[in-house]
Amino acid sequence: MKILSKIASFLSLFLICASIAHAQAYPNKPIKLIVPFPPGGTADILGRMVGDKLSVVTSQSVIIENRAGAAGGIAAQFVAKSPADGYTLLLGTTGTQTMNPAINSKLPYDPLKDFASVSNFAASPFVLVVNPNVPAQNLKELIDLANKKPGSLRYASFGSGSSAHMTGEMFKLRAGVDIVHIPYKGAAPALIDVVGGHVDMMFTLAPSVVQHLRSGSLRAIAVAAPQRDQAISAVPTFAEAGLSNFISDSWYGVFAPAGTPQPIVAKLNVDIQRILAMPDVKQKLASEGAIPVGNSPEQFTEQVRKELDHWTKIAKEAKISE
Repeated sequence: MKILSKIASFLSLFLICASIAHAQAYPNKPIKLIVPFPPGGTADILGRMVGDKLSVVTSQSVIIENRAGAAGGIAAQFVAKSPADGYTLLLGTTGTQTMNPAINSKLPYDPLKDFASVSNFAASPFVLVVNPNVPAQNLKELIDLANKKPGSLRYASFGSGSSAHMTGEMFKLRAGVDIVHIPYKGAAPALIDVVGGHVDMMFTLAPSVVQHLRSGSLRAIAVAAPQRDQAISAVPTFAEAGLSNFISDSWYGVFAPAGTPQPIVAKLNVDIQRILAMPDVKQKLASEGAIPVGNSPEQFTEQVRKELDHWTKIAKEAKISE
């Protein structure tokens, strides 16, 4: 028995040393960062920022691969089933890790069991925007318009189960309005149709609409955050506009497949913190209406767990399921 115990201890020590050695050599080839939405949206903008800087701090190429569809589910599933070696990473979002799973119990991945959290990179509050042809200048007028013509206003989202969809459904519950959900395959095509007047409104993120707001091709109604967004400081919060307790943001974090060696996860976390400390990254995030976050793998996992519980309750209250 003592011999077997010594062999087991030796094997355990061998595996630990091998894992550390592997992490010290990591990365020694290009890394793929999978973005769950099409080019042009906030996830793509921030994903490319992460990829560019990660290539600098690791001295390895980081390839951005957009895998859109199923409200980010296609990308999440792909990464969940990829080798757990740190060379295939997911730019996970609030939608892929909490909101989509909250309404879809048949997803081919588990947001907690199938991923190793690395770090939350940045967060951006949702802003409600409307096409300028919508005859509402503020939140009160928009709610009044929706109540006068129930079911006539339509809101676009990044896809069923996406963060924009769930935020829209929470708005329906809290404001007591009847508006119709129109899902798209990503933020960019949804935004195009709102700008073009084919859909009336959408909950989206400041990084993708700042230029449209400045040009007047969209009108911002309110920001779903405790404080105003620096990038669009003239836009009131929902509380200021008359709807209290309405807060929703979308975060963007890095995840690896479950089983990725802990030293690799730890190294990636350190790399993300280095990136977030770069002055040009802070400036770029601020100009895009995003807030740098940065947390430990353990803190990020707990954040995902809590938000999954929150959005599951919202989904049940709104009677949303797939």
